[in-house]
Amino acid sequence: MRIVFMGTPDFAACSLKKLLDEGFEIVGVFCQPDKPKNRGHKLAACAVKELALEKVPVYQPEKLRDGEAFAILQSLAPDLIVVVAYGRILPVDILSLPQYGCINVHGSLLPAYRGSAPIQRAVINGERITGVTTMYLAPEMDAGDIIYTAETEIGATETSGELFDRLAVMGAELLVKTVRAIEAGNAPRTPQDHDHATYAPPLSKDEAPIDWSKPADAVLKHIYGMQPWPCATAALGGTNFKVFSAIVCGTSEKMAGTVIAAGKNGIDVVCGDGVVIRITELQAAGGKRMAAGAYLLGHPMEV
Repeated sequence: MRIVFMGTPDFAACSLKKLLDEGFEIVGVFCQPDKPKNRGHKLAACAVKELALEKVPVYQPEKLRDGEAFAILQSLAPDLIVVVAYGRILPVDILSLPQYGCINVHGSLLPAYRGSAPIQRAVINGERITGVTTMYLAPEMDAGDIIYTAETEIGATETSGELFDRLAVMGAELLVKTVRAIEAGNAPRTPQDHDHATYAPPLSKDEAPIDWSKPADAVLKHIYGMQPWPCATAALGGTNFKVFSAIVCGTSEKMAGTVIAAGKNGIDVVCGDGVVIRITELQAAGGKRMAAGAYLLGHPMEV
């Protein structure tokens, strides 16, 4: 079966590597154009391109609706198009091109968390279970018929980045199962219950500040869900910090947001439900990421 793969970030590269390792015939790879990166703003290839180079022809069209991408795909004559975190919605002419259609790996248990940030939103919202879904692509975003799903528990202090890495591996394995089922002609097809669909819009820096009026559980999930980007932030003792980890350490009747202790163990802050969390790892603006206690040795904080 001739397969064209479309994807861009690390999550997608994991699936492409698995397909290549399993010996599937990948006749072409599509990914987003190179983008400026880091302080030098030099153009950098995405993870999928770096993996595919020297193995498979790589295409980076600026648009999908001007006819160029469709012409390339016609020349490649794919039987199946696999899309994993490509970052663009495929137009109808491309969706209808391959004999076996277009399939996708999505980082949630659809129809929950359709959209571009399903992993981060699941952590932030305190979900206990998430997973990956393979589905047939439809014109509407993440609304196609489900093929397979795989579930996993979200760890109590698992960051979005850590969950991202686990789901990438799970998604790659589920993709192989899916492609083999399509080859064998026995892939299931289950329509989604659209009435139960929820959405996961992209994160923004505006969401970074911690809302101390929320319960401690919600604050902790915010801290872990906002990693690796844009990271939870807080203004404490007149300094702006990125906050990376915290634990529950007691209760207090003080006002939400009050710093009630700051020492070798960390910084204790009251949450909206009266539960106190201890910030154990942070990064001051312009500084390095470190243990909160180590930071306080050189920067005492007024309680």
